[in-house]
Order: sequence, then C-alpha cells, then structure tokens
Amino acid sequence: MKIAIFTETFLPKLDGVVTILCQVLERLQEKGHQVLLFGPPGGPAEYAGAEIVGVGGPRFPLYPDIRINIPRRFVWERIRAFQPDLVHIVSPFFLGPFGLSYGRRLNVPIVASFHTHVPRYVRYYGGAFIEPAIWSYLRSIHNAAHLNLCPSTETLKDLRSHGFERVRWWKRGIDTRRFAPGPRNPAMRERLTGGNPDDLLVLYVGRHSPEKRLEVIRDPLFQVPGVRLAMVGGGPSHEQLRRHFRGTPTSFPGFLRGEELVEAYRAADVFLFPSTTETFGLVALEAMACGVPVIAANTGGVLDIIEDGKNGLLFDPERPAEIGRLVQRLREEPGLRQGIAERGLQHARGRSWQATMDQLIDYYHVARRVFSVGEARRRRGAALA
Repeated sequence: MKIAIFTETFLPKLDGVVTILCQVLERLQEKGHQVLLFGPPGGPAEYAGAEIVGVGGPRFPLYPDIRINIPRRFVWERIRAFQPDLVHIVSPFFLGPFGLSYGRRLNVPIVASFHTHVPRYVRYYGGAFIEPAIWSYLRSIHNAAHLNLCPSTETLKDLRSHGFERVRWWKRGIDTRRFAPGPRNPAMRERLTGGNPDDLLVLYVGRHSPEKRLEVIRDPLFQVPGVRLAMVGGGPSHEQLRRHFRGTPTSFPGFLRGEELVEAYRAADVFLFPSTTETFGLVALEAMACGVPVIAANTGGVLDIIEDGKNGLLFDPERPAEIGRLVQRLREEPGLRQGIAERGLQHARGRSWQATMDQLIDYYHVARRVFSVGEARRRRGAALA
C-alpha cells in the first residue's frame, strides 16, 4: 500500500503520539509499504524509509509546542503525485482536516486516529466553555472518515457517547526488548535522587503541562519521609513546576532519550502518573516493562493497563491525598511492591509494539473494504437515479 499520513505533531517533539508514529513508520517499512508523512516543520527529511514533508504554520498560543499547520499548494501537488491508496489523519485538528479534504478529492479510504483528548485539555487552559464546540468539531471530522481508531476502551466508550461513528480500539505496545528490567546505573540513581541514593525514588516521565495535574502530587508525596521525586521531561509548565516544587527534594533532569530513559526507569522505586486526561498512558507501560511498580489516577487509558492491587495501584483523582498512603504502602510492604512489579512486568511483556502495528495494518484493510462497499452503493444509487 501507499499511505499518506497527516499528523499535527512529529519529531523532534517527544511525546506518546510521536512514539507511536515512529513505530507505525518502522513497521510499515518492514512490511513493504510506502509512506509519505505531512507534519510540522523542523523534523527530519526521512524516517524509517518514509519521506517527511514539513508544513509551516504559527505556534498555537495556548500550547506553543503545537503548530497551527496550514498547508500551501505544494502539499496538494505532493499528495496528488504520490497517489496514495489510503490517507491516515492523526489527532486531526488543524492539519488533519486538510488531509481529510485531500483524501476525498483523491477518492481514497480515510482513517482517522484519536490520540490526544483535546476536549479535556481545554479545561486546564481556561477554555472549558468551548468544550462542547470542540467535541462537535472533532466529531464532524472523524465521522467523515471511513474508520476511526482510538487507543483504549475508556476512550472508545467516551467517543461513542459523543456520537463518533465507526470507532475501533487500536491497542498500544512498546519495545519490550528495549524497556526491560536490568541493573541499576549508580550514576543515574545519584543524579535523580540529588545524591541521596538510599532514599525512595519516585519517578514521573512526560510533559510538564497543566493537564498532567503534576502540582497535586507535591503535598501528599512529601508527607512520606525519605522520599525523592524526579520529574523527567519538559513543556509549557516546566518553569512553573520548578517554582512549585522549590524547597522539596525534587530533581528536574529534563528530557531523557534512548538508553538514558531506560536507565531512569530502572533507577526508580515507584512510578507515579497523576494525569486524568490520558487516552492511553504509554509511559506507565514502559515503567512496568522495566519492573517498576506504578501508581496512577483511576481514570482514562491506564485502566486498560492497570488492575488495581494486582499489577499496579490506582488512586481516586479527586482525592490526591491517597498518593502518600500508597507510596507509604509500597515502602513498608516489600512483598506487595515486588508482587505488583512482577505482575506489571508480565502484563507489559505481552504488549509488543509490532503486534499493535500489525493490527493497524489490518484496520487499513478494513477501511478499504468499508470504502469499497460505500463506492458500490454509490454507483448503484447513481445507476438507479
């Protein structure tokens, strides 16, 4: 197949969506498919055999990491010359609708995938009043696609309750060869604990932004004596978070990539994930794959990963004080901590990224069948008119 992908975010930005897209391109290349990807400017010219075309546009004022990518004429000329068999629009918002339009003009199947919970995000940026309008806008885009994909069963129910049609669960996976238990790097442990390696190290990995609710973990977490926090990553709230956690034993090592990220997971005693806006929560699965017990908010996509008390611990997001109690339990009950880590590892080992990308390719074929059926009906209707 020849596949054209339109995405609102890509390299060099690092987040769960970009991680998934890189896996998509790698697997499509392995399977012999040809890909042309349109995304924000500033990325590589090629990735895993796919040509990457940067589309310019200003930065989104409320979230500077995202661009308002508006394609010029050359984009249409490139996709028309490419003649794709299918168009895939990823987290459509600014650029995605143009991909939808191009797919219609070329009369090819269109797949849309929902990754980022924008309607929930706007609540954290002073825009709760426009949430119904955001739902309406996204519904109109997705319902024009031949197939819609989402990363978790909770998101699936949420989308269907808001009138999204033809929605299917596209599972998520990780590189289980890369994210795996291993010896701790003493230098990484020293770095993340601020030179106190014997303390209990709690780790967070991800964006530093309002919708992650990172501020709520400070007071309950540091009621537990001898605890250190490391907040890996960056984002629009980074400096505000540094001020908020000033005076606490918290380190901000910035973005970590490759082997350094794996070493950070292995160095931790507990992984903490307080976000309530996750459509999946890839970093929680990465931590589990490295043998680290996870504490997460009892909502969203992580519910497909964590079974409370068995392979992780969940807290009520309306009661963040529970965080301290759960951290204390893991500290005082080594048997509980080890059991949760072992069962989390078993779960993560069954979620390989290759299998989830093969599922995506199967969904591409489903979309082509849906498209063919629709075309046959349209032709019959035209013949009878």
